[in-house]
Amino acid sequence: MLGGLRLEAEGARGVAIALLSTAVFLTAVVVAVTQSPGWPEVHRAFFDWHDITSTFPEIARAFKLNVKIFLVCEVFILILALVIAVLRSLPGPVFFPLRALAIIYTDLARGVPTILVIALLGYGVPGLQLQGVPTSRVFWAGVGLVLVYSGYVAEVYRAGIESVHPSQEAAARSLGLSRFQALRRVILPQAVRRVIPPLLNDFIGLQKDTALVGTLGVVEAFNQSMIDSSATFTFGAYLAAASLFVLLTIPLARLTDWLILRDRRRRQAGGLLT
Repeated sequence: MLGGLRLEAEGARGVAIALLSTAVFLTAVVVAVTQSPGWPEVHRAFFDWHDITSTFPEIARAFKLNVKIFLVCEVFILILALVIAVLRSLPGPVFFPLRALAIIYTDLARGVPTILVIALLGYGVPGLQLQGVPTSRVFWAGVGLVLVYSGYVAEVYRAGIESVHPSQEAAARSLGLSRFQALRRVILPQAVRRVIPPLLNDFIGLQKDTALVGTLGVVEAFNQSMIDSSATFTFGAYLAAASLFVLLTIPLARLTDWLILRDRRRRQAGGLLT
């Protein structure tokens, strides 16, 4: 009992020291910044409350486009990435061409910067003036995000598929299921459930990268903040735009943390039962 009390006291002391050191560090940073020679000008340019509040409504309206792009692209990414991951996981020499195509796709998707993919599609495809092909830059920016993020998400799916023990498939096949049925009913449900937290992390990145649509001249939150900043010659609009992205990102991040904690507790409970 005394040992437990001693451990609790040491833990509380450690937390107190950590909090105190953090407070001292943050105080030192704040003092150093606010006492610097250029702070008055930086404060005027970035932290003018009137600039932030006056530009916020316009930026919030433009932010709706970011949210729409994020939600639509997320659906297509989940589907396309799962197809790519399944193709890359197909065994046997017969499926080698499909595996090779899936590998090439993921390498290109992860190797080319997202902003370049969006620029190439957003400017290049409409410039071809092909009949029946959409010319909307928002559309092609979304296609670029889908193509790039599908490469990342496909690898997350593939890691989940490979984490399922081969005995699962063997048991399913012994029950008379075909390889496709075993994949659909046994392997994929387990794989997808295991990779939900890293999938959410990828979608946090996707939500932020919707701002790259503005490079095509589309008026979304970031582009609107640039317009407002050019009109006021201050940068408070950037903080207004950043706050919107943060407000959307934090709930996703906390949901990811909760899912990771729940999965860890489930695994620990399973280990105790065994």
